[in-house]
Amino acid sequence: MKKIQTRIKTSFGEITVEGENPQEILDLLQSLPENFVENVTNIVSTKLVPSAAVQLKGVVEFTTEGPVLVTREKLTHYEAIGLILYASENNTNTAAQIANLLKSSGIKSMVPARLNEMTKRGIVFKPDPKKPEFKLTVQGVRWIEDEVLARLRGKMVERS
Repeated sequence: MKKIQTRIKTSFGEITVEGENPQEILDLLQSLPENFVENVTNIVSTKLVPSAAVQLKGVVEFTTEGPVLVTREKLTHYEAIGLILYASENNTNTAAQIANLLKSSGIKSMVPARLNEMTKRGIVFKPDPKKPEFKLTVQGVRWIEDEVLARLRGKMVERS
């Protein structure tokens, strides 16, 4: 007898569920623990994805005050703000704290104006309009990982 499969795409990959008939697949899915996908995602991300500290080595240094940029490469103000947010806890920080961290990094920027422009571009957003915090969007995280960090790593490899 033929089996049927269903594939469920998740943030870490794909889960395939197989059964003799549709009801068997539904029963199997209903028997999964309540936070199954979240728990698997957490395990996969901590075991397989390099930690932020490893990804940011040579670009960001973590200090008691927060992440400080240490790369010698030229960065736009958008890239510098994006990297600070990327290295911040939960990809979230306030404009004032970002300005202080950029100052510690040797970069002068009109942070509120840049954050406003980055919001219009869909790179950052305010999770709670009542709070002064900004957070990288999914698009912003992808931009930092796929473009900014990729470019910086490429230049760091060339120097070695």
